[in-house]
Amino acid sequence: MPYWCARAAAGCPCRSLARVGISAHIARLRASVGHDLLLVPSVTVLPFDEAGRVLLVRHAGHHDGWGVVGGAIEIGESPAQAAVREAGEEIGAEVRLVRLLDVLGGPDYQVSYPNGDHTAYVTAVYAAELAGGVLRPDGSEISGLAWFAREELAGLALSRFARAVLLATRHL
Repeated sequence: MPYWCARAAAGCPCRSLARVGISAHIARLRASVGHDLLLVPSVTVLPFDEAGRVLLVRHAGHHDGWGVVGGAIEIGESPAQAAVREAGEEIGAEVRLVRLLDVLGGPDYQVSYPNGDHTAYVTAVYAAELAGGVLRPDGSEISGLAWFAREELAGLALSRFARAVLLATRHL
C-alpha cells in the first residue's frame, strides 16, 4: 500500500514526499519512530524463466539501479505466503516458489527510502517461476521490469540490496 510519510500530518520535516509501499503495521510503527532505522522481516523473490534469466525490477522513486521483487512480511503471514503475495502485488503475475535460497541480513540489506525512512531487512530469499497472470509493473512501487541473463548481471547497475542478494545466492 503506497503512502506518503507516515508522520506528515504531525509536521514531519522530511524533505521528500516520495511514495513508499508499506503495510498498516509498519505505518503504525513509523508514526511512532519517524524515519529511524527499523529491523523488518522480509522476503525477496527471484523469478527465473525457462532460459535461466532472472526478473529484476525498477523501484519507483529510486535511482540506484535494478532491484529485486519483495517486501515486508505482514503480521500472521508466513515468509512463503509473503513471497507469493509480494510478487503478485509488484509484478502482477503469480509465482510458484521453487526453493528457499538463503536468509540474509546485515549492512548491505539496509535501505534508505526517498521519504527518509531507514529500514534494515532480514530477508528470506526464494527462487521462483511464473505460474500465471500477466507480467507487468504495478505502477506504484514498481516502475519497470526486465529479464536478465547471468552474464548481463555483472555489468548491470544494481541497487546495493539487489547486488548483495545476487552475490550471496551465487547468481552474480
